[in-house]
Amino acid sequence: MAMDARNVLQQIEEDGIVAVMRGAFPPAVAVRVCSVLAEEGIRSFELTMNSVQPIEAMQAVKQALGEQVAVGMGTVLDVESARKAIQAGADFVVSPAFQPDVVKFSMGQNVLMIPGVITPSEAVAAWEMGTPILKLFPIGALGSEYFQAMFGPLDHMKFMCNGAMNADTTRELIQSGAVAVGMGGWLTGDGTWTDSKLRSRAHVLKNAVAAGRGLPQIEEA
Repeated sequence: MAMDARNVLQQIEEDGIVAVMRGAFPPAVAVRVCSVLAEEGIRSFELTMNSVQPIEAMQAVKQALGEQVAVGMGTVLDVESARKAIQAGADFVVSPAFQPDVVKFSMGQNVLMIPGVITPSEAVAAWEMGTPILKLFPIGALGSEYFQAMFGPLDHMKFMCNGAMNADTTRELIQSGAVAVGMGGWLTGDGTWTDSKLRSRAHVLKNAVAAGRGLPQIEEA
């Protein structure tokens, strides 16, 4: 069963991080990576439709980690993909683009939908449909100055920043007003990273979010 959309949003906002896995993350690998990151306090995970066995991997993570985490599906590019992900139990759905039909369908299923936007026009259109958080993608290539300029007149909206990012850009974007970041390769690697490397990246990223929010640094366990 999918987590309530409001609870998913609250969890993403509280933690400020969604860990994204794209590529060679079949069920066993996805469960290992998510288990390590969950131990480090990251509780929201996004598998992607253009990865190895994405539906099976998503379900395996949900079964292994239970209600302590939110597990969603990303790179959802059409209604049929959204339907498959939601029927399989996705707690949230993410797209790199703003597609009104996908937004309408997903929200109609009472599932948190996070559409991708990169212009003010897209952001306003998506927000007017009732989406409670928008994915600003690919913001890493454009930088925090772009986000600051866009966020100025749109500061009533909530943005999760994704794409070509690292710990430094995370800190800058959170400081500039983003509520969360979606972090792929920099955090989760390619499926071959050791547990220790995953833990190290998680610690650095959590401190970047804390620094962006003006909070104390987190001591390494």
